[in-house]
Amino acid sequence: MLPDRNYESYKSKSFIERFTGHIKTVHKHKKNVRRACFRMGLYYQGIVHDLSKFSPTEFIPSVKYYSGQFSPNAVDKKLTGASTSWLHHKGRNKHHFEYWTDYSMGPKPMMQGVRMPMKYVAEMVADRYAACIAYNKDMYDKKDAWTYYNRNGQYLDFDPDTRAVLEAALKTMRDESEEAAFKLMKRLLAITKDRDYDASILDRAGYDDSKHPDVEISISDKVF
Repeated sequence: MLPDRNYESYKSKSFIERFTGHIKTVHKHKKNVRRACFRMGLYYQGIVHDLSKFSPTEFIPSVKYYSGQFSPNAVDKKLTGASTSWLHHKGRNKHHFEYWTDYSMGPKPMMQGVRMPMKYVAEMVADRYAACIAYNKDMYDKKDAWTYYNRNGQYLDFDPDTRAVLEAALKTMRDESEEAAFKLMKRLLAITKDRDYDASILDRAGYDDSKHPDVEISISDKVF
């Protein structure tokens, strides 16, 4: 369950405050994604990450609804019924699992998640880590990325092998450190060399799920 939010808190800020606040948030986010991607050897992805946020479709509503407390996309969706910024963003950035959905080939066509290339799973790990830093600021904790995912991860339409890798990385971050999670992803990238994979690749990378059991984590209002 999401915490109660004041979705109209953006109205208390002037245009200049919202403009500069959004710019600073995006650049801080990109800096932390870049750092994480570089640690995993993903230099190009670290540089070009989220450039679509500067397109008019994403930039204008993000400035309009910026509050500094949580994503402007959440405000747009709450107040208008849909976030055009988010719809534009997830359709152009391959590190979002929502990009990797397609019709199934079963007897009843339906949308389902398909396997993400490992380099984009790694960028997704970096994105979730950096987003928590950007929004949680001084309250950031290494557990935050797992906590945010754990809120509704079971309901998300992930490919099961992609899910296994993402959860392994976030659990490693939660229980050990951000650096340990980046090292795990770097090993996985080296093993797959951007080829197909399945969840068994975690064993080859030395990941032991028994060391990272599921635990109850209280859901804090701080996570965006």
